[in-house]
Amino acid sequence: MTMLRKIVEDTAVELLRIAATELPVEYVEEIDKFMKSMEGEVGKAQLKNILEDADMARSGSRPMCQDTGIIAFKLEVGDKFPLRSELKEILVEATKKATEQVPLRPNAVDMFKGNTGNNIGLNGHVPIIYWKLVKGSELNIVALPKGGGSTNIAAHRMLKPGLGIKGVKQFVIEALAKAGSLGCPPYFVGVGVGGGEDLCMKLAKDALLKPFKVRSSDPKVAAIEQELLSKLNELKIGAMGLGEGPSVLDVHFEFASRHPASLPVGVVISCWALRHAKATISADGSVSIDTTA
Repeated sequence: MTMLRKIVEDTAVELLRIAATELPVEYVEEIDKFMKSMEGEVGKAQLKNILEDADMARSGSRPMCQDTGIIAFKLEVGDKFPLRSELKEILVEATKKATEQVPLRPNAVDMFKGNTGNNIGLNGHVPIIYWKLVKGSELNIVALPKGGGSTNIAAHRMLKPGLGIKGVKQFVIEALAKAGSLGCPPYFVGVGVGGGEDLCMKLAKDALLKPFKVRSSDPKVAAIEQELLSKLNELKIGAMGLGEGPSVLDVHFEFASRHPASLPVGVVISCWALRHAKATISADGSVSIDTTA
C-alpha cells in the first residue's frame, strides 16, 4: 500500500468516526440556545436528552445513534490527484474498517442474501459515492452516513410547471407535515428543484450539506429559505414530535434548470443529528479535517 493510499483510507475511517460520534458544535449551540429560551418542559426535556447524548457520544467516542446509517461519501477529485481510479476501492476498505473500529452498525442489506455484515453492498453500489471531477491536485471528501428514519421521510414529486415556486413551497410544507415525528426532529431540510426526477433528489442532498444558517447568495433564494424556515416551524412538530421546541433547525435550496413540461422537486430531511465530516487531502499527503457544520 502506498503512503498516499493509506492516508486516504485512514482519513476516510476518521471522517466516519467523527460523523458518527461528534455532533458539530454549531448544532449543539443552537439546540442549547433553544433549550434555555423555551418554556415548555416537555420540549425542554427532549432537547436536554439530545445534548446529553451528544456529549456522551463525543466524550466516549461512541455513536450518538444506534442507527449509524447507510454510508455515503461525496467527493471532489482534482484532475491531477493521484489514485483517482483507486478511490472506490479505498473507500470500500475504509468502510469495512470503520464498521469494526468505530464501531458502526452493519446496515447494508441485500434484497436476497440479507445483511452483509460490513456495510458493503454486494453489487457495488454501497457505500454510495457521489463524484465530481474538478481542476487541481486535491481530494475533498465528505463522509455522510444517513439513518433509516430520516431517509424514509424523503419526498419527491413531479409538479405541474404552472404551480411555480408557490407550488414548490406548498409541497415542502406538506412533506414536513407528513413526516411529523417519524424522523426524530428537529430537522434539517434540503430541497432540490429542477433537473429531472433523479437530479432533484441529488440537489436536495447537496442542499442539506450547505453551511449551517448561511443563506443563499441569491436574494430570491435566500428569501425562500427564510420563509420556509419560519413556516415549517409553524407546523409545531416540536422536538421529537411532541409539539414543543423547534421543528426545523435549517432549510436550504438548490436549483437547476428544468424541462418546460416538468417541475421536479425533491426533499431530503435529516434528523437533529445531521452527521457529516469533511477533509481535504493534497497530493503530497497533507490532510486538513473540517468538523464545522
